[in-house]
Amino acid sequence: VKPDVEAIGAREHPPGYFRRRRTGEMMRTQRQSLAAVALAACILLAGCAGGATTGGTAAGPDRSIEVTADGEASGAPDRATLLVAVESTGPDAQAVRDDLAAADDALRAALFDWGLTEDDVRTERYDVRQRREPQPTTERDDPQYVGTHVYALALDDVDAVGEVIDVAIGAGADRVERVQFGLTAAREAAVREQALTDAMSGARGQADVLASNANLTITGVHTVSTTNVRTIPYRSTGLEAEAAGGASGPTTGVEPGDVDVSVTVRVVFAVEQA
Repeated sequence: VKPDVEAIGAREHPPGYFRRRRTGEMMRTQRQSLAAVALAACILLAGCAGGATTGGTAAGPDRSIEVTADGEASGAPDRATLLVAVESTGPDAQAVRDDLAAADDALRAALFDWGLTEDDVRTERYDVRQRREPQPTTERDDPQYVGTHVYALALDDVDAVGEVIDVAIGAGADRVERVQFGLTAAREAAVREQALTDAMSGARGQADVLASNANLTITGVHTVSTTNVRTIPYRSTGLEAEAAGGASGPTTGVEPGDVDVSVTVRVVFAVEQA
């Protein structure tokens, strides 16, 4: 005779025991089923994600060749900047300042009469300082003050540099520190464009050689960037006097040189198997 398990259990366990037990077993079975479904979904999503990246990412092509190249171009200057200086010495600072002020009036008047404007003449440097010269021990140090006023003169006519130097020296300037030949904004942009064209041509030549040796074919340009864009003005430090004849006397001759522009480009070329 098969014993009545539930009847026996009813005597050993409280009412509702077996009902709660069956309910717990059903909930565990449901949780296991849900976990299996979630695992399958994760595997499916992982497979989809892997398939989306096999063809490359949005950041770049499947295959590429990256090169860097330099480009250069030169252009005739169409502007010049002169640095001329007036110097003064005196027993005190006020005397030096007064001397520099008088020289400033005379220099500006001469330059304006020649044709420069106030915008063409600016102060590059101005200083008044005390200088002590070594003296014998038996004598007392005598302080001396030194002043310097450096002017930057801007010219659009590079052929008139020598003439302006003569005007400045004749009006009281003590020395010419530097003559620098440069480019206006429009002219510089045109020369830079030539340098960029030269750099891109060099980059394509490098890429062609690399692609040919790797059995690849260039299909396009993915990215281009520029670095090290430099404009190198021409500076003249050696000035010479040329005899002009007549009553005007010698004039200063300054020969301008070309202004160089250099750039570096980085190019990423997209390629495919040849």
